[in-house]
Amino acid sequence: MTRFDLHGKKAIITGAGRGIGKALALGIAEAGAEVAVVSRTASDLQEVVSEIEAKGGVAFEADLTVSDAADRVVKQAVEELGGVHILINNAGMNIRKKAHEVTEEEWDRVVDLNLKAAFFMSQAAGKIMCEQRYGRIVNIASVAGVVALRTGVAYGASKAGLIQMTRVLASEWSKFGVNVNAIAPWYFRTPLTESLLSDEAFVQEVLQRTPSGRIGDVEDLVGPAIFLSSDAASYISGQTISVDGGMSIYGF
Repeated sequence: MTRFDLHGKKAIITGAGRGIGKALALGIAEAGAEVAVVSRTASDLQEVVSEIEAKGGVAFEADLTVSDAADRVVKQAVEELGGVHILINNAGMNIRKKAHEVTEEEWDRVVDLNLKAAFFMSQAAGKIMCEQRYGRIVNIASVAGVVALRTGVAYGASKAGLIQMTRVLASEWSKFGVNVNAIAPWYFRTPLTESLLSDEAFVQEVLQRTPSGRIGDVEDLVGPAIFLSSDAASYISGQTISVDGGMSIYGF
């Protein structure tokens, strides 16, 4: 369907070297967009770039927690691709500790990447999108921003902030044709969750709370991301779509 077609669109995807970000980069490129992938680890980008470069993809190594990184990345992407129409804020991290053990440095690391970097990437891209009166911003949040998960206080706080940031930006920018939405995943098999999901007891606990009865696959996120990035979602803004196998029906 043409309304889901991303040909002619230019996209920036952060945290795109592996896991969810890699799947989204490949999926958005497959839907027709030219994609700039961003990661702070250059080696992670090599395989992604080799798969998308035939479609006009480029890669940037950047630590988005550095103060000027967002402006620099967006400027480079615009110069390389010729514009920006889609931004997917996927870069993120978690430090799993009990709340009374979290240090200030650990709190800052999580919040700076998950929330602060996403805001300044949105700000840098949003200025261009508002001026051209078209844009799609998709923030990769988490069900941890809605329900309370154990041993992830900084992560949960950052993702809750990301969901609220999505609403506020939508309230300001939708009138300029810039739609801002979020996707909230549950547990997915990625390099970041590999150790957790190698614990069969933990997996069974997760599955007991998941009506679909399985752990998510990163490909499950590609369709929602393409939808929210496309003209098919032109009247959707400020929303968070849970991609969680039904987990949030019950909460925790």
